[in-house]
Amino acid sequence: MIDVLRATVRTVPDFPTPGIQFRDITPILAKPELVRFAVKALVEPYRKVGVTKVLAVEARGFILGPMLAEALDAGFIPVRKSGKLPYTTIRETYALEYGNDTIEMHIDAVGDDDVVLIHDDLIATGGTAAATFRLAVFGGASVAGFAFLVELDALEGRLLLEEGVPVHSLVHF
Repeated sequence: MIDVLRATVRTVPDFPTPGIQFRDITPILAKPELVRFAVKALVEPYRKVGVTKVLAVEARGFILGPMLAEALDAGFIPVRKSGKLPYTTIRETYALEYGNDTIEMHIDAVGDDDVVLIHDDLIATGGTAAATFRLAVFGGASVAGFAFLVELDALEGRLLLEEGVPVHSLVHF
């Protein structure tokens, strides 16, 4: 079934800029059987580690993130771009290829008793996932692992993530 997921990801050349091969997951989302499989496969390694919250990154992480949280009987925490959350936040700035970006999480989203799973639809260079990890740890949580639908292996994003924390990706390009 992983091969079916991989074959269903659509590659859009030169989006959003020339030379980029955008990996579009929306064809997977149009097939309920593939969504069900992806959710089950993403949570499987984390089912017995006591995950209390799933931290999902804006915007595409919000698609499967609540489903992962429900499958793990955990809460869902949105990690958003700067200025989008209504309450007091903690923030983390990280480097992009050309500049910086900032993500935020509510200051009370996680605490010392939380075990979190960090999810995004795709890991490329790893900056967003690493920043989310730092937010979780700053909030007091321990991180059970990372779960990605797609990983772009050539960009080696997992090397930026915390050593020793499991990284689970379903589809590799």
